[in-house]
Amino acid sequence: MGWIHYLAYQQCEEVELAAFCSRDSKKRAGDWTGIHGNFGPPGEQIDVSELAAYESLDALLADDSIDLVDICLPPNLHVDAACKALAAGKHVLCEKPLGLTTEDCDQILEAAAKHDRLVMVAQVLPFMGEFQYAYDQTQAGQLGTPRRAYFKRVISPPDWIPDFFNPKTVGGPLIDLHVHDVHFVRLLFGLPKRVLAIAEMQDGVVRFCHTLMEFEDPDVIVSTSSGVSEQTARPFCHGFEIQFQSAAMQFELSALTDGAAVLPLHVLGQDGHHHTPELAGDGEIAAFASEISAAANSIV
Repeated sequence: MGWIHYLAYQQCEEVELAAFCSRDSKKRAGDWTGIHGNFGPPGEQIDVSELAAYESLDALLADDSIDLVDICLPPNLHVDAACKALAAGKHVLCEKPLGLTTEDCDQILEAAAKHDRLVMVAQVLPFMGEFQYAYDQTQAGQLGTPRRAYFKRVISPPDWIPDFFNPKTVGGPLIDLHVHDVHFVRLLFGLPKRVLAIAEMQDGVVRFCHTLMEFEDPDVIVSTSSGVSEQTARPFCHGFEIQFQSAAMQFELSALTDGAAVLPLHVLGQDGHHHTPELAGDGEIAAFASEISAAANSIV
């Protein structure tokens, strides 16, 4: 994720990337070719001549020119890094999940309040064009109130993350994947009053789950599916269908080993007509650039 954020900074006008921190001497020298995952381009050799490259977080935090620290570490390291950065007087943008436990999250929030700094969670989904459009339409109310919705987010086995199913380091699919859609559901519908989840487990950690959420409004029905599937031909997919009072929206993207299959966002009317709206952003990095710009604008 640090590589994706680096690419996003190249598109941001509101913020200047001044420094980065890595224990890896190759990365400090600009060799990021060993980076790979299920999203975005593979790592490349980058020019670090105008960046300060620090070996330790403490050294980076001692740099007075830095206003905001962007944390892209494994989840189990978030609480320590975030609290140190806040104590050093830096604002914090932290990749999701903020912490692996409620106690970890509370510790970070308490540090932010104590040192009068902002801590922001890098929940990128609302900045992705299709999801941003759905949120904007919900806020505008032109399609009426959203009543029913289904979200899905599935990946193939993430073999590049050996600790993916370790509850003490990464947390598994609920923490890494499901958190995206749960966050977006709360943006659209608020806090559910009851949640029913049925899950397949792996060594005591959820591997795949179906979730049904009940809200105070009995006419609102929301479900999600999220987790790891054994197939490897489709490393990643996500999508949704949201039914408003006067229209519905449908979108799905599947990243395949030889390309991508996309059902573009469609707005489906009750009169038999549908259209594909124009979306914000251009390219797979644009949402991350918008997310970072929003964080930068928050501290100005």
